[in-house]
Amino acid sequence: MSISVIVIARDEALRIETCLQSARFADEIVLVDSGSTDDTVAIARKYADQVIESEWRGYGATKQLALEHASGDWVLWLDADERVPPDLRDEILATVDAGEHAGYRIARKTFFLGRWIRHCGWYPDYVLRLFRRAAEPRFTDDEVHESLRIQGTTGDLKHPMIHDTDPTLHHYLRKFNSFTSLGARQLYLSGRRFRLTDLVFRPIFTLVKMYVLKRGFLDGLPGFILCGLSACYVFAKYAKLWHLHARGSADFESGAAGGQSS
Repeated sequence: MSISVIVIARDEALRIETCLQSARFADEIVLVDSGSTDDTVAIARKYADQVIESEWRGYGATKQLALEHASGDWVLWLDADERVPPDLRDEILATVDAGEHAGYRIARKTFFLGRWIRHCGWYPDYVLRLFRRAAEPRFTDDEVHESLRIQGTTGDLKHPMIHDTDPTLHHYLRKFNSFTSLGARQLYLSGRRFRLTDLVFRPIFTLVKMYVLKRGFLDGLPGFILCGLSACYVFAKYAKLWHLHARGSADFESGAAGGQSS
């Protein structure tokens, strides 16, 4: 059984090589770049069988474009800030030969400010990433945090992938503005009305849930910072939803830079 790896990227020159190196076990690597101004494309051409340069279509649609160019029997979807360690690589190779399910979820071992976040609701964080191309895969059109739909049963792999999400606070805050705008836009387009209680209570609930109920306090100061920022994220998203309704336009709050890893 052949395996294709699909990746989308924009201005990921610092991390894309590590990602693609870890995917070299695949029979094919397909990367879609959406307007990088750094060396992402040049680096990708060293490893990828196909490098497709395309305008930004949104997270789901851009990944769907990459999927349409994949030819393997199985497809593994990676973000540019993720990598496949050797134990997961070996499990993937064994799994596609057995092929009991149409798709498989993979846990993510996520690093924030260089620290593995074991709690806060961030681990194991299973996501559907390995799937048969014949299972009619389709990425959702969500503005942010899109997901994948397939036909057939799913299973879980034992070994996690590595997710180096935010090495610095500068990187986190750069995504913060874009993702909160996209989240607010998604709520607005779904018909969600703004309520003051969302702005007052949802951030508090997020902080309590992540730091206390999900035991984020066990992740030390990085865990506390993450929980606090996550509460701020919720506050900003609902503040932007209020602004969209105040202006009467889904496009008033922009800042959605394409191709960033989630």
